[in-house]
Amino acid sequence: MRILVLGATGYLGAHVAGLLRALPGALVLAGGRSSTADVTVDLAADRMPAVAKALASAAPDVVVNCAGATGGDAVTLAEANARGPAVLCAALLEAAPGARLVHLGSAAEYGPGEPGSRVTESAATCPVGPYGATKLAGTVAVTASGLDAVVLRVGNPVGPGAPPTGLPGRVAALLRDAGPDPEARLRLGDLSAHRDFVDVRDVAGAVRLAATVPGPLPPVLNIGGGEAVPVRALVRTLADVAGFRGRIVEEGGGGSARSARVSWQCSDVAAAREALGWRPVHSLEASLAALWAAGGAPAP
Repeated sequence: MRILVLGATGYLGAHVAGLLRALPGALVLAGGRSSTADVTVDLAADRMPAVAKALASAAPDVVVNCAGATGGDAVTLAEANARGPAVLCAALLEAAPGARLVHLGSAAEYGPGEPGSRVTESAATCPVGPYGATKLAGTVAVTASGLDAVVLRVGNPVGPGAPPTGLPGRVAALLRDAGPDPEARLRLGDLSAHRDFVDVRDVAGAVRLAATVPGPLPPVLNIGGGEAVPVRALVRTLADVAGFRGRIVEEGGGGSARSARVSWQCSDVAAAREALGWRPVHSLEASLAALWAAGGAPAP
């Protein structure tokens, strides 16, 4: 089986590519903008014929799209998260119409959840900003393509290698800078929101199953921890893992506007269990311990 992983050097993509390489008989090709990639392709900028040519050279049985942007202005987000999947689908229809496409979406496509409830794949989508909106546009491009495709709507990934651009990685970096000083102050924004955290290794496991299970799959599957965790609890747990002895100070602002407008996020993952036989296996505590043990970059 030939598997092309786009965005293979990113946080999710690196874990996905690593797990897929362990599949017996699998040849995993890394696709991306780097000159060292097995398949050089930039979905955000390349024209469709060039992408189709690159796909034809790879001759994949499965394409996993982990490429995308989580930050930047609306144009950057639209190019990576909306244009990219649309170009990829058009190129696949031309160059490898029989390949399965596994595309990583985001729970941000749903927008604010109802406190106390889990959102299912049939729920209305109402993203609150450019990130969720552009990820939703990418999902629509995939589900309307006519390809053998599935979108995995991923919750908030956490675990080893989490980058400082996301909350768990940023907090870990700040804790490393603070050290064990009892006078240290960890100053963060409002931590009252609830989020559905999922271990990056569990996400990779879901991708592996989606790439290999037979038969057609549902167009969209939620991949999350299935529980709404107070962000405050995540920060406190990570601080305990780090041996932090100072104080955590919440200063009203400082969080992203998108996070502030979504106070509750929790995914129902029953459909993924039914379709893939998947369920999360790493506890949040284990994810945070692995994040801390793996090290990381200093706080920006």
